[in-house]
Amino acid sequence: MMKLLTILAASFAVLTMPAMAEDAPLRIIYTTHSDSGNTFWLSVKKGMDDACALIKADCQMLLVSKVSDVQGQIANIQAAIAQSPDMIITSIPDNKAFDQVVKEAIDAGIPVIASNVDDFEGAKGNARLAFVGQDFILAGQALGRAIASKFPASGPVKALIGVNAPADNWSRARANGIIMAFKEWQSEHPDRKIVWDEIDAGLDYGTTGDRFGNYLTGNPDLNAYADTGFWDVGAVTVLKDRGIAPGQITMGGFDLVPDVLNTMKQGYIQFHIDQQPYLQGYAPVLQAPLIKKFKLSAYDVNTGSAVVTPDMVDDILQLSKDGYR
Repeated sequence: MMKLLTILAASFAVLTMPAMAEDAPLRIIYTTHSDSGNTFWLSVKKGMDDACALIKADCQMLLVSKVSDVQGQIANIQAAIAQSPDMIITSIPDNKAFDQVVKEAIDAGIPVIASNVDDFEGAKGNARLAFVGQDFILAGQALGRAIASKFPASGPVKALIGVNAPADNWSRARANGIIMAFKEWQSEHPDRKIVWDEIDAGLDYGTTGDRFGNYLTGNPDLNAYADTGFWDVGAVTVLKDRGIAPGQITMGGFDLVPDVLNTMKQGYIQFHIDQQPYLQGYAPVLQAPLIKKFKLSAYDVNTGSAVVTPDMVDDILQLSKDGYR
């Protein structure tokens, strides 16, 4: 990814900097549904900051005081509109709540690009111009298929899906993708029985650990756990406390925060899906001068759903600590 970004940055600088050298700095505001305690968003912000430095833009990221505070995020978008920036970048974690405020920005002549999370219906459901982020259904399928590859060779299978934010698009869509993969496995193994349950797994390690632990107590025959975020680290704490060996329950989730990579090195987590948050900050910013200066259309960027396994961790760990993965 770094080689690709270097090439893109060099090409962008050659094509646009001379033409924009005398222009006033662009003003870009990025609003999110996250609070400041989420390490994932540090990578998004680094990508934003690096791209803003490249195009010499004045950029700001607005967080909410509590994760998934929809009204707080809408208020941040309204505050951004009042500043008449050259672009607003925003996550859209709810299918209805952001329709009016995004349209308000578009009607005011402010380009809006969705990043990280989009409306389920994309451009049909929201007036945003483009989406930079992961296809959550496909990402869920990728994780579900990876976890299914570790199902026991015989006997029944029991799996648990941790839906960390049931009301948010990203979490529900990933869970739906995981279910699709499990159904696919079931159709390919008609002589086997698989059942799966869902829990509201929460958005911090402690909550996820408590709720996972409660489920495991009543279901000691659990074979696999799929988290829709990176809070499977909290579930691993339960495994350690109960003396359950690494690999006895297949574990997987999303994103490559340092806690996840360290836990993968210990053997407790077998799979994680990388959506490349750095790119979710970097790529939308680069569209601002192209839209402003050359009147080009906004474009979608699929930031991927690569499956990461423990043997890959050493090559990724420092990049994660530095905010690139």
